[in-house]
Amino acid sequence: MSTGRSGVRSGVRDWAIAVGVAATLLVTGLSGQHSATDLDLFGYALLAAGGLGLAARRRAPVPVLAVTGLCAVGYQAAGFDVPAVAYLFAVYAAVRAGHRTITVAASMTMLAALPLAALASGLHDTGEAFAQARGALELAWLIAAGAAGEALRQAERRADEAERTREETARRRADEERLRIARELHDSLTHQISVIKVQAEVAVHVARKRGEQVPEALLAIQEAGREAARELRATLEALRDDDMTPPRGLDHVAELVERARTTGLDATLTIEGQRHDVPAAVDRTVYRIVQESLTNIARHAAAATASVRIDYGPDALAIRIDDDGKATPDTAPVPGVGLLGMRERVTALGGHLRAAPRGEGGFTVQAELPVDRTS
Repeated sequence: MSTGRSGVRSGVRDWAIAVGVAATLLVTGLSGQHSATDLDLFGYALLAAGGLGLAARRRAPVPVLAVTGLCAVGYQAAGFDVPAVAYLFAVYAAVRAGHRTITVAASMTMLAALPLAALASGLHDTGEAFAQARGALELAWLIAAGAAGEALRQAERRADEAERTREETARRRADEERLRIARELHDSLTHQISVIKVQAEVAVHVARKRGEQVPEALLAIQEAGREAARELRATLEALRDDDMTPPRGLDHVAELVERARTTGLDATLTIEGQRHDVPAAVDRTVYRIVQESLTNIARHAAAATASVRIDYGPDALAIRIDDDGKATPDTAPVPGVGLLGMRERVTALGGHLRAAPRGEGGFTVQAELPVDRTS
């Protein structure tokens, strides 16, 4: 959006310059006390066209250079001794855009054509014709305009190169850090999670083979091990390839709640408001908040019930997880790694998180994440 506003401002500025130059040329031409003959009217039209053509100098610098040059030659031939101001602006724009060779060739052609145009206007003295041409287009003006355009073009190119170098360096460092984290996670967690998953599956298999009832807790451990392995693989893939969309988000919150029920927790999910698309970072963060909250309830809260509420608002997404566990207002929560991780995720997105015991007992995790639907 900022690029669009900048483009509008540039367009308005270009038109203001074009109208100003056209008005200056017309006023200068009118001061010469020309009559209202067809030739003179044609000269006034060329003065206006040369100035107004500058409105397109950013988009088409070479055609504008040609148009302003032809207009200058034309109104000189019509007898208008008016400086080629519009052509100087066109020279500046063309050199700034990098068309140096074409600009030099066009300017040399102008230097040769203007004396001929002055002779065509009715001047019979060659010296006077050349003097009039010099007055219309001083070589020093061309040099100054070209040098200014070239200097600005070089400065812009250096600035663009410096910005591109900084972005590439930052991107390379981020890639290296992601790969380092992926290696650390793979080396430290993959083996342990695989052992837990295999042992749980073996225990379930042995119990079923003996005809024994498989404890719900063991089934929950088996499913958690499978899910942890899937999550770890997805995380490692996302770290190794930042263009891959992580697979877990709002659409998978119901699975978390259902899995919590398999552990004996009476968990419910409520979704309010009109559902709409949210940024991928918000999508992932909601999933992680619900996942971490339900995990903490199962591990530490000694709760019988838990409720997950997601509320879609026009500008924000609100999440609330309540339980009826043993936490009381008198017991301050110990900020573990999971809670700190949730807070960092929410803060990074410009949101707010509150995690504290409830007055009636139990614990509440509330988060509000801004949703910029125009981006």
